[in-house]
Amino acid sequence: YHFASIDALLAAAFTRHAEAVAARFEERMRAARDRDAAVDCLVEHLSSDLLGSSRDLVLSVELYVAAARRPALRAVTQAWMQRSRRALELHFDPVTARELDALVEGLVLHSALSTDPMTAEQIRHAIRRFTG
Repeated sequence: YHFASIDALLAAAFTRHAEAVAARFEERMRAARDRDAAVDCLVEHLSSDLLGSSRDLVLSVELYVAAARRPALRAVTQAWMQRSRRALELHFDPVTARELDALVEGLVLHSALSTDPMTAEQIRHAIRRFTG
């Protein structure tokens, strides 16, 4: 492989990660039969797909930091956010989907930085509280 710049290399690597995570999330949300099941799928996505692997967790946080420093990489984060929101919109209105997406990203950062990260049950409680 040959990349024209470090930004192109980073974009390719982060895109691969984001697309894999987004595809798993879309699959989970399509399988949810109702809103309650969608909440369960969202908790499973967080606890398994995003937080279950330290490698994937670090990649996600590295992407956030890289995109904050390199505006060209924000296209990767924006595309990932759009896919996440579309998947959430299968069960939630667009405003709630956007807010849930932000909550998820905050929980990811919190878990990455905390010495006492939230358990899956605590995450479920927070999401259920948020979604009413």
